[in-house]
Amino acid sequence: MDPSHLLKRTADLAIEFLESLPERHVGPAASVEELRAALGGPLPERGEEPSEVVERLVRSADPGIVGMAGPRYFGFVIGGHVPAALAADWLTSTWDQNATLYATSPANSVAEEVAAGWLLEVLGLPRTASVGFTTGCSMANLTALAAARHAVLARAGWDVEARGLFGAPEIDVVVGEEAHVTILAALQYLGLGRERVKRVATDAQGRMEPASLREVLAGCRGPLIVCAQAGNVNTGAFDPLEEIAGLVRERGGWLHVDGAFGLWAAASPALAHLVRGAGEADSWATDGHKWLNVPYDSGIVIVGDAASHRAAMTIAAAYLVQTEGRERDPFDYVPEFSRRARGFTIWAALRSLGRQGIAELVERCCSHARRFANLLGTEPGVEILNDVVLNQVLVRFHPPSDGDADAFTREVIARVQADGTCWLGGTTWHEMAAMRISVSNWSTTEADVDLSVAAILRAYKDAAA
Repeated sequence: MDPSHLLKRTADLAIEFLESLPERHVGPAASVEELRAALGGPLPERGEEPSEVVERLVRSADPGIVGMAGPRYFGFVIGGHVPAALAADWLTSTWDQNATLYATSPANSVAEEVAAGWLLEVLGLPRTASVGFTTGCSMANLTALAAARHAVLARAGWDVEARGLFGAPEIDVVVGEEAHVTILAALQYLGLGRERVKRVATDAQGRMEPASLREVLAGCRGPLIVCAQAGNVNTGAFDPLEEIAGLVRERGGWLHVDGAFGLWAAASPALAHLVRGAGEADSWATDGHKWLNVPYDSGIVIVGDAASHRAAMTIAAAYLVQTEGRERDPFDYVPEFSRRARGFTIWAALRSLGRQGIAELVERCCSHARRFANLLGTEPGVEILNDVVLNQVLVRFHPPSDGDADAFTREVIARVQADGTCWLGGTTWHEMAAMRISVSNWSTTEADVDLSVAAILRAYKDAAA
């Protein structure tokens, strides 16, 4: 069949959705039972017309589509998608490139190569570092820590890729008390274990304390990997990277920085001081689908020691047409073999925003976060728990009489989610229930913040009543 009519109709449906975002109920509008009924049923004996399938999909799925691409979604540190990146993502699916090798998609290979150089420049990282494009920061952390595992064991005379961990020198892995769960997951996948890590105390904002790190390092004897954080997932706080880097360097260890969203502070002259010392680390992980506002999925791993990066990831087979370094083979830098061509969307986002646009996007989100804190914090009974240094705001609500503030806060969150003006989630931070507001979308305006604040305070007052 001629797909042109189908694709044009699909584009119209996509545009209708995008145009609905500013006024759309942000959360889902259907229960799981309703979605199962709409999307389920027996598999048809005979296939349906593609146009009917698409119309049915839109009609059935729409009540369960969350408006996270819109301007008033503030959950889970999720960004939207800048228009150029969305358009590039449509083309990526149309081109249907397998991004394994240069031979399978020369254009994606070069797009990744160019985008990698731009990313290193924007993030202020060594230009000689290698860059891989992963599904997200989870796999970026895993890839970086695989490179770290290779490097520290190679220094001890052990080839972990060939011999595994059986009989290998024991690696000391050091993390902060508030390390993100994806760091622990990566250690689990790599055979380094979630529970055998050595933990460093953190301060009231979740920052690693250098004095505690010094004490922990004094007890380390083997090959060493230290994981620091640029942007605490609750508070947005940054570990003191410059001081940490010096301590790890003295010990001859590998420093990895988990910067899922916080690493983008480097793009802003006004915020770059928060990541001072980040360039002295050995590896970094961040998300493109957070502050670069690229469609899912889009993670970025950066490794200063390109040889260790490739040694930890690359594989060989007789049928593979590898370039031996003349051109970029994307699978040398990520855990995947066949995969989506992620270079095009990142290239498009970077080119459409430019250095100044990226800085303005980050600064605008941070300004909106401060506005949330300032407007909510003046209301009696509403407490801002964190220093708003980036795009994260933690809010706690106190009931009008002596009651359970945890339960009351969770009730306010549920009421806000049901209202649909905006969507935000909850967290437990330092044993307290809190509302977590994450501002990460390029399209959010001050008016969106004000509408959302009004909805939050309305929910708070209704719960109090």
